[in-house]
Amino acid sequence: MILIVDDKQENLISLKKFLESNNFKVHTASSGEDALKKVLKTTYALIILDVQMPGMDGFEVAELISGYSKAVDTPIIFLSAVNTEKKFITKGYETGGIDYLTKPFDPDILLLKVKTFYRLFEQAQAMHNMQETLKQEIEHRKLLENKKDEFISIASHELKTPLTSVRGYLQLLERLPETTNNEKYKKYLAKTSAQLDKLRDLIDDLLDISKIESGKMKFNFQHIPIKKLVDNTIENISQMHPKHTFKRYGDVDTFIYGDEMRLEQVLINYLTNAIKYSPNSTEIHIESKMTHDHKVQIGVRDFGIGIPPDKISNLFDKFYRVEESSYKFQGLGMGLYICKEIIARHKGEYGVESELNKGSLFYFRLPLN
Repeated sequence: MILIVDDKQENLISLKKFLESNNFKVHTASSGEDALKKVLKTTYALIILDVQMPGMDGFEVAELISGYSKAVDTPIIFLSAVNTEKKFITKGYETGGIDYLTKPFDPDILLLKVKTFYRLFEQAQAMHNMQETLKQEIEHRKLLENKKDEFISIASHELKTPLTSVRGYLQLLERLPETTNNEKYKKYLAKTSAQLDKLRDLIDDLLDISKIESGKMKFNFQHIPIKKLVDNTIENISQMHPKHTFKRYGDVDTFIYGDEMRLEQVLINYLTNAIKYSPNSTEIHIESKMTHDHKVQIGVRDFGIGIPPDKISNLFDKFYRVEESSYKFQGLGMGLYICKEIIARHKGEYGVESELNKGSLFYFRLPLN
């Protein structure tokens, strides 16, 4: 829809017929006040505005129209038979016009300009509508995300109680004489215990994600010796995986300020992944060093399957799993996301270096103070 504003009826009628003959829908207004009333009610793709009008002139009308949020993007073409000097043309652009034509004008030129500005307005409107649709979809995604996080929190808490009960009954079974004297029973119970450990780790990850999303993950910051952190981690992982060899490289003898339990959780996750994705290797390296910008870097290097270069940037995203390995190796893709959040709370950095079929280095860097 196009709005023509002119105080002379003969101009309105002739220009209206001209545009309608070229398939444009047209409204007319014979004064500035009338134009403003129409702009409040209707969204126009283009306004053709006469400059010299009694009462409120075209420049005043343009300034007021530009103040309406509904019409702020509507293009305005000024038409004038009297105010043809440079100072008036300049004022037309300053008050919000995108073009200034003097009468008599070439109808073909005017038609080209109208078509161009009309199309640009339609494209702008389409872009605006697309943005609104996307905004609504994002708000909908956020709502679903919040519901999912709420479900994860409730489900993980509810699962914790029966898991504790099952673990207790399993320990009772392990102490029965019928079990201690029967290797078959002991073997079955050991497998059951291992599966319960996996379920416990899964629930713990779900609880951690719930705490992260709600901002309730607690941290106990204190000064930690790097050597002690690495030593404790190696001791714990060695007990869980006695068939693997964990070699330590670098001996950074300094302190960092952080949560020892959470940082050990990050290292355990790195090491567990290194073991999982290195099915043909039993050697894992734990490397620590000082960086050139006075940060401590601790990394875990494996000699496994490696990661495709185009997948590395997404590894620390929530629930992300590399497609090539997702069918071979179990997991929900939560561990590295939790690691990222823990490192972020320590104002640290994280990263990965990897080469297909040669292995990977997962590391994090923490400031000394």
